[in-house]
Amino acid sequence: MKVPVKVDGRELTLTNLDKVLYPDYGFTKSEIIDYYSRVAPVLLPHLAGRPLTVKRYPNGVTGPFFFEKNAPEHTHSWVRRVTLPVPGSTKDRESIDFAVVDDLPTLVYYANLAALELHVPQWRVDEEGAALPPDTLVFDLDPGAPATIVECCRVALMLREVLKAEGLAARPKTSGNKGMQLYADWDCREEPSAYAKRLAQLLEKEHPDQVVSVMTKKARPGKVFIDWSQNNPAKTTVAPYSLRARERPTVSTPLMWKEVEGCEHPDELVFTAPDVLTRVDEHGDLFGRA
Repeated sequence: MKVPVKVDGRELTLTNLDKVLYPDYGFTKSEIIDYYSRVAPVLLPHLAGRPLTVKRYPNGVTGPFFFEKNAPEHTHSWVRRVTLPVPGSTKDRESIDFAVVDDLPTLVYYANLAALELHVPQWRVDEEGAALPPDTLVFDLDPGAPATIVECCRVALMLREVLKAEGLAARPKTSGNKGMQLYADWDCREEPSAYAKRLAQLLEKEHPDQVVSVMTKKARPGKVFIDWSQNNPAKTTVAPYSLRARERPTVSTPLMWKEVEGCEHPDELVFTAPDVLTRVDEHGDLFGRA
């Protein structure tokens, strides 16, 4: 079934609205489109100007998926695209035509494609499509079992203090999976990956029983891996307010620091799409600039 709609003056055709994309939760494509439409006022500022990578699940979260960076030829002409070099591409491409989600019609367009997850880099492009210097620093906190997001919260508090001493204000969010991320506005004082790596290594040295700064799996059980490498300009991180392709429609959810400070059980920091809409109604954008 195809449903023609007009979104902010743009004509779209929505398809398969009754298709269940989260079987265990009964969450349909229409509910996904509804979520992204309603969360757009707080989501779009975090997507605007950033080249988009999507993770698409055309048959739902239990089916095959694929990452899509290059905007296909059939993409609507009104979707903003920027051509950027991709050195070292695994598909031997010299450049990719990335989409940029600056408006609600583009967001709905991708939601209709079952692009459940939205991933963006820590830099933006200018009006002409040229890459700008990174404006965001990110630390991805990944717990090695049996550690959970509870242990991530403890490490996040340590990292918050280190960043504060450096003159940077950290903003926390869940990954929507098992971990969390800290962001800070970045002033390009040095190369961001090298800077983030140094801070991760500092915390590992000070708290060797809790923190690890290397990706090696055997080093991570019971500890929190501080992944500093997400600051590489070729990498992306799941956007604030993006859905995740889990059993439930969980969301990468901005947090209040008091929630991080008080977390005692992993379930306390699991939020679904309906939860997040309620939080936005109550608090607005908790991930606004510090």
